[in-house]
Amino acid sequence: MTSAFMEAPTFGAGLRATRKASGRSLAELSVVTKVHRRYLVALEEGDFSALPSRVFAVGYVRAYAGALGLDEQLAVERFKRESPDLTAPLQPPVGAAFQDVRRRSQPVLIAIAVAGVAVIGWNVFQRVNLMRAPQPSDIASVPDSWSRGAGQVQTGDVLQIGGPKAAPPDQTIPALYVTPGLEEQLTGVSADDAAIAQAATAVAPVQAAFNPRGAIYGAPATASHVVLQAKKAGALVVRLTDGRVLFARQLAAGEAWRAPIGVSATVDVSDPAAFDVYMNGEHGGVLDAVLTPLAQLNARAEAMGRQAAAQAAARTAAAQAAAQAAAPQATPASPAPSPVAAQ
Repeated sequence: MTSAFMEAPTFGAGLRATRKASGRSLAELSVVTKVHRRYLVALEEGDFSALPSRVFAVGYVRAYAGALGLDEQLAVERFKRESPDLTAPLQPPVGAAFQDVRRRSQPVLIAIAVAGVAVIGWNVFQRVNLMRAPQPSDIASVPDSWSRGAGQVQTGDVLQIGGPKAAPPDQTIPALYVTPGLEEQLTGVSADDAAIAQAATAVAPVQAAFNPRGAIYGAPATASHVVLQAKKAGALVVRLTDGRVLFARQLAAGEAWRAPIGVSATVDVSDPAAFDVYMNGEHGGVLDAVLTPLAQLNARAEAMGRQAAAQAAARTAAAQAAAQAAAPQATPASPAPSPVAAQ
């Protein structure tokens, strides 16, 4: 049946050929499909104008095709091809809406451009009106109202400013008062012992100490008395007496090299003023020359260490002697009376 429907020249002819091949009448199919006989006749004769609205006509096609055993969807698609829907409005082409937008947007763009030009022109006009020629400053000359004391300040006068004055008596801080005997009672340390300890620990002011500010190369800290630290970038080369290179590097600012003890070598630098010398952890100035014997630096460090130790021992001995001299002499106790004398 499907082949008879597809081979028919028209949609209606295909339905009629399929119905006749099934041996069924229009009246019988009208009862089965519940579609009026005249609509079935209109479908077979191709009189689509006699059909009701498009929705009902498609429903009739589905019911008729289903009753004849045909593919309903296939029948509906052939019906739509041979009977286009004239009531549906035609859609505009894709580019029509875009062209309409372009036609309407042109006046809007022109209005925006005119407004922008007007704003810019107004700002330029205002700036031009506010511009004026440069004028000398009001404080370029000394006003006559300025005075120094009773007289007027004259051109060419020089104001002399003296040094700061001492603070008034009521602004000074009084010396700290310590109750005699109170500290010894609270701490258990006598005044003589405290004076000895204070004198023993008093040392000379320490020079600028070595402050690592970068990588440190060379010997360990326990095996070195001399440290060379770069104040700014500079080359440092240390050569042994046989010509071999012990150390060679371009040091950045803050980097340092520790010199070993008991090594005969020569320190070669690009700029002596760029390297600080630290001996026993204290600043000892800068290098004196481009080439410096390492033994000379180590000898200076050892001499400074012995001198510092001797000064500390002398200060400790002096403090102990002063404490012994200030100690009060013990008075002998009076003898107890004998029993015979008491009688």
